[in-house]
Amino acid sequence: MSRFSTGRRAAPLLGAALTLALACQACATPPSQQEPDLPRQDPAHCKGQPEIKPLKPLTITTAKGQARFMVEVATTGVSRAYGLMCRKAVAPDGGMLFIFPQTQPDSAFWMRNTLIPLDIIYIHPNGTVLSIAHAQALNEQPIPAGGAVRTVLELAAGRAAQLGLLPGDRVQSPAMPRG
Repeated sequence: MSRFSTGRRAAPLLGAALTLALACQACATPPSQQEPDLPRQDPAHCKGQPEIKPLKPLTITTAKGQARFMVEVATTGVSRAYGLMCRKAVAPDGGMLFIFPQTQPDSAFWMRNTLIPLDIIYIHPNGTVLSIAHAQALNEQPIPAGGAVRTVLELAAGRAAQLGLLPGDRVQSPAMPRG
């Protein structure tokens, strides 16, 4: 039997190595960064998270000029998982900025328990808009970013169009990671 054989002797070792690798992968993300799988809720009795304070300033720069917002910032796994779930409105100059601990190569958002339509702005790690999605309330279809992101911004539905927001436009906030 060669040393690269996957015969009976190697199988237990391979299984143990695979189990250890999966266990280490689960432990690599601190509990505060892990995102829970939240159950579907009855819209009439939906319970989300309270507003995340303090609000942080955010500026979007488009060909039409600059627009200023004060946004909630979701930095933990739980706050990102709840997001704007169960909210009945988002102010025209408000929203939520989701910040991930590391760049996400294949991020996708959905609208489980989200009672209002939203514009989802996927932001490239360099601070430019990668893509914009118009998400319908309660739609559980994943909405992919279409590339690597570190931050995602949710605004009231229609705000991206009002601003003339396009891929390549700049989003800036002191809350956003650099680079």
